[in-house]
Amino acid sequence: MNSIRTRTRRTALVAATAAAAFVLAACGGDGDGGSGSGHEGSPHGSASTRAEADGGAGNETGEDAHNAQDVAFAQGMIPHHRQALDMARLAADRSASPEVKDLAARIEKAQDPEITTMTGWLTAWGEDVPEAMSGTDHSGHAGMPGMMDGADMAKLERASGRAFDTMFLTMMVEHHEGAVEMAGTEKAKGRHAPAKALAEDVVTAQNAEITEMNKLLGKEGKEGKEGKEGRD
Repeated sequence: MNSIRTRTRRTALVAATAAAAFVLAACGGDGDGGSGSGHEGSPHGSASTRAEADGGAGNETGEDAHNAQDVAFAQGMIPHHRQALDMARLAADRSASPEVKDLAARIEKAQDPEITTMTGWLTAWGEDVPEAMSGTDHSGHAGMPGMMDGADMAKLERASGRAFDTMFLTMMVEHHEGAVEMAGTEKAKGRHAPAKALAEDVVTAQNAEITEMNKLLGKEGKEGKEGKEGRD
């Protein structure tokens, strides 16, 4: 009988010890001295609450961490990409150069999905997504680096053949340079890791295309070559 009672006490002691350890772990797991579950009574609050309290300054943590620069980058690059697509789509029936047509197709293939990606970020952050302009009219964004105004786009629409190719390449070089400038700002000041990675992609891809287009300008027409020599 004594041995049975001893085993019973040992079993009860082990169970009690395990239960106490579980309670201590549960109490200490919130990392806040027992102040709560981390959702109620937390001095820091949720990521979204912190972001709102800081005016979008980006104090939240995790993959959704972002700041005002990330928002500005997406809201600026979406219309910038849209204009590049409008320009690229003109090449199909206006260009006389297979190289220009191929470049335009690659620009469209690369930038269209990026617009979708940036739109998703803005939607997830509760920020405004820029409205698409009617046709090729992007006059509302003419002050953005590298953006063409309405008169430029009208000239490009009226051009064809080699004249179109020279105009398209000249404008797209300027357009790409503006995108690279915007992406450089995002790399330096942004917080959202995916946005900074996209900015890095923009810098790499569009700098390579700038080099390609400058070579085509030298081969496609005297206007582009002379313009480059004049700038040098």
